[in-house]
Amino acid sequence: MPLAISALALAMVGACASDTSSKQVPPVVETPSASASPSPSATGTATGDLTVLAAASLTEVFQKLATTFQSENPGVHVTFSFGASSTLAQQIVAKAPADVFAAASPATMKTVTDAGDATGNPQLFVRNVLEIAVPPSNPGNVTGLSDFSKSDLKIAVCAVAVPCGAAADKVFKATGISAEIDSYEQDVKGVLTKVESGEADAGLVYATDVKSAGDKVKGIDFPEASNAINDYPIAALTEAKNPSAAAAWIAFLSSAEARQAFTDAGFQLPS
Repeated sequence: MPLAISALALAMVGACASDTSSKQVPPVVETPSASASPSPSATGTATGDLTVLAAASLTEVFQKLATTFQSENPGVHVTFSFGASSTLAQQIVAKAPADVFAAASPATMKTVTDAGDATGNPQLFVRNVLEIAVPPSNPGNVTGLSDFSKSDLKIAVCAVAVPCGAAADKVFKATGISAEIDSYEQDVKGVLTKVESGEADAGLVYATDVKSAGDKVKGIDFPEASNAINDYPIAALTEAKNPSAAAAWIAFLSSAEARQAFTDAGFQLPS
């Protein structure tokens, strides 16, 4: 089973860097060909340790895929660190050890490409859309995004500096809704935890997070979410200790089995 890398080491690196993701322009992102499979990983030629830094919203599906990848590449051991994409990007720029970066937005990936820390153009591999999450009993009687303007409800969203927060901010601005936010979380899992624990009557998370939470939350679709669909780019890093395994992992994510896993998890696939 994949294990998280030293959170303390990464946190120390991240604490030394400032967050500028909200000011960035998305980088060039390539869309993979539909004929990208079969995966080169099936050859099983990659070996050694592989460290992947990935957006928190990829936690469940990446852990599931790592099991398959490692079975096809028994010489590879995959280690993950999941968190806010903006924080992970700053850690990479500050030379945190990693082979691959999977971000929840092109803007956060640009922090890495601008620093010259990614090899080639990042590749778009999935998309994600926001969804309202409420406790199973829906005590706030939330029915749509307009309820986020009610001051008597406890509302949680991601901080604007991270992709899920930037998407939420874009939706609020597009709809003219003046949201009464009580809690800004550092990643989407923080928002989900607030809702699961009942500390928030509603939160904006990704559709994939609602799905992975099962019966711990209730999801409410809202049409305004189409105003802010997040693209997820991935890239191998220039300081990668294991570039062959990094290339194999990225190729594996375009395989038919990986694409099915993303679909099952609620992600959208690039056309």
